[in-house]
Amino acid sequence: MDPRTEIRDFLATRRAKITPDQAGMPLYGGRRRVPGLRREEVAMLAGVSIDYYTRLEKGNVAGVSDEVLGAVARALQLDEAERAHLFDLARTARPRRPAARQRGTQQVPASVRHILDSAATAAAFVRNGHLDLLAANALAQALYTPVYADQARPANLARFCFLDPRSHELYPDWDDIADVTVALLRTESGRDPLNRDLSGLVGELAANSPEFRTRWAAHDVQLHHAGVKHFRHPVVGMIEVAYNTMYLPAQPGLVLTFYTAEPGSPSEDALRLLASWAATIPESDRQDADQQTPGAAGHDRSTRTQRSDAATPPPGAART
Repeated sequence: MDPRTEIRDFLATRRAKITPDQAGMPLYGGRRRVPGLRREEVAMLAGVSIDYYTRLEKGNVAGVSDEVLGAVARALQLDEAERAHLFDLARTARPRRPAARQRGTQQVPASVRHILDSAATAAAFVRNGHLDLLAANALAQALYTPVYADQARPANLARFCFLDPRSHELYPDWDDIADVTVALLRTESGRDPLNRDLSGLVGELAANSPEFRTRWAAHDVQLHHAGVKHFRHPVVGMIEVAYNTMYLPAQPGLVLTFYTAEPGSPSEDALRLLASWAATIPESDRQDADQQTPGAAGHDRSTRTQRSDAATPPPGAART
C-alpha cells in the first residue's frame, strides 16, 4: 500500500462526505457535480491556499506541519479515529520512509497468558492489528469455535468474517461486524502501511470477497475500545456480551480484549454453560488452537484434526 495514494483516497472520501451546509459555508460557485466539498472549499476552511491543499490531497506531505494537518482535519470534521489515521498516513508518506518489511511473529508473554487464564467468567484473548488471534483463554476459544475450525494458524478474524460462510451464523449482526473489521484493518494500514503481511491479507480478502472490496474502498476507520457484540453460538445459542479492549504498552501492536455478560442475564447463563463445555475439551486441543506456527505467508496449515467431542454440547445446551 502506497501511503501517498492512501492519503489521496482518504482525503477525497472524507471531502465527499461533508456538504457546504454541514461545513457552515455558502455554496461555492454554480451547479455542483457532487454533494461534498470541493478542494478549494476545504482549502478555504483550513486556511491554506488551493494549490497547497491540492498538493496535500495528492499525497505530497513533505514539509506539511502538524498544525496544517490539524486544520485540514477540522475542516473535514474528522473524528478521533480519522484524525489519527490522517496523521499516521502523513508520517509514513514523508520522504525517507523505511522500506517495505514483513513483521516477525509477535509473542504473547507468559504474564499476559496468565491474565487470560485468570479471567474465569470472561472470554479473553489477545490479537494484533491484523486481527490474528494470538492467545485466548478456554472460554474465548470455545466462543470462537467456528473461527478455530479452520486449521490455519494463527486464526484470523478478518479471514473468518469474509471468507468463511459460518461467520454469518456466528454473527447475527454480520454487516456491523464486517464494517468494524474493515475499519480496524484500515486503521492498522495507516499505522503500518508498508507491512507486507498486512498488504498480503488485504490483497487476499480483496481478491476473494466483493463485500470486503466495497468496504475497503470507503476508507472508513474506527477506534474499537468498548461496546456490545452479539453471537449466535452453535452450542449455546444467542449471547450478548460487552467488550472492552486495551493496548499492551510493553508489546506494541497487541490488543487485549475481554467479553463479559450482564450479571443475571440469559447471556451470563449461556457463557457459564459454554465454560462447562469448554472444560470438557482436552488441554492439548486448547493449546493447539492457541499455537503460533506461521509459515512464509504468516499462516501455516497445521495437522490438527477436529475432534468429535468438540461438537458435543453439555447437557441442557441449546442447539441452533
